[in-house]
Amino acid sequence: MENSKKVLIVTYYWPPAGGPGVQRWLKFAKYLPEFGWEPIIYTPENPSYPLVDETLTKEVPKDLKIVKTNIWEPYQIAEKFSKSNKKFKGGQFDVGKNQSLVSKLSIFIRGNFFIPDARKFWVKPSIKFLKNYLTENHIDTIVTTGPPHSLHLIGLGLKKELPNLKWIADFRDPWTEISYYKHLKLTSDSDRKHRELEKSVFKNADLTLATSYTDAENFRKNGANAFCVTNGFDKNVESLNREIVKNDIDSLTILQNNNSTKFTLSYVGVLEQLRNPENLWKALIALSEKYQDFAKDFELKFVGRVDDKILNQIENSVLKNNIKNLGYLAHDESVKEMESSDLLLITNFPNESSKGIIPGKLFEYLATGKKIISFGPKNADVETILHKTKAGKHFDYSETFEIQEFIFLLYEDWKNGKSIQNSANINEFSRRELTKELAGKLESLSV
Repeated sequence: MENSKKVLIVTYYWPPAGGPGVQRWLKFAKYLPEFGWEPIIYTPENPSYPLVDETLTKEVPKDLKIVKTNIWEPYQIAEKFSKSNKKFKGGQFDVGKNQSLVSKLSIFIRGNFFIPDARKFWVKPSIKFLKNYLTENHIDTIVTTGPPHSLHLIGLGLKKELPNLKWIADFRDPWTEISYYKHLKLTSDSDRKHRELEKSVFKNADLTLATSYTDAENFRKNGANAFCVTNGFDKNVESLNREIVKNDIDSLTILQNNNSTKFTLSYVGVLEQLRNPENLWKALIALSEKYQDFAKDFELKFVGRVDDKILNQIENSVLKNNIKNLGYLAHDESVKEMESSDLLLITNFPNESSKGIIPGKLFEYLATGKKIISFGPKNADVETILHKTKAGKHFDYSETFEIQEFIFLLYEDWKNGKSIQNSANINEFSRRELTKELAGKLESLSV
């Protein structure tokens, strides 16, 4: 990497952190050297992760330079008083009547006392440390990735200290436009502080990255020089396309042999109350009550953490014997469960402001070649991608009969031995192609 340009990536989530948040920059770091950039990771020495996946450490490139400093964060103290702190540390919130007094108080404190978030105590020490580190190592380009959005304040502080520094602010999720923002019980003063900090990041970053088309557009409206580089999948696309061949009897036989004896709908990841597709459960209940064969053949599989109240809702229905709850699995095991499914579920928040959220697992779903059923607001970016790739169908939270029809037609094809795989060309969403796009943006800043 002697002739490579250096870029420092400031990230809170890094292996052994689990969940989708760690994947984006882990994969960019893997492929950046191919395009003339040497990534250097800056991450906490002692973070408090909501999920841990030790298997992801195997994916860290062996020659990757990783710099760590200590962080102090209040979550360990808070968790002694309330389990809900573990939930909203991972982006989950109890809502409405499900909120206890302790939960309400915890959320109020989180939103108003820790602005922008509880990792804010790492900002000043990091600015002090990195100012010297960047200068001594002749690094003039940095990336900050959030959430936690406090990491963008590290970039903001360094930009003021080092005016010639090139800074990319990467938003894996929006800041004030994220759906749970309105549930933080913010005072008007706290809301103003959040929005002022966000605008300052947009104004001062040389480039703001968004993971969706809508987010990039919204960021531009708020003064950012924003561009979309979506998340993606890391799989050999040519071999994937060879696996999915229409009217190929041998391929069809292989695919059928890989499936279980159940018609399986799977959800992989964290499912909280704010993204609960209740109309899907109603559709599945209706199908099970109407068709005996469907009730016998159907399996609803959860891989990850499902809110107890959602699980109880389903278990207290005719679907109780169709549930297979595997809990959280290592990433490679989760992928195997995706590949052994027939239909993959993805959910988003129902409100209009969330149409720009593209969950990272959508791209892993695409890589499996399995059909996808999606829930969220109308005209969402997920819907755009599903339409473009012909990989599945998107529904809003008011539809029920249309869902029944979509699922039952797939079930009938499965029952009759027909392939329900996808055959779309999804190469543009491969991690390598996306990194190539990112490298082009880095080059444009360094000119």
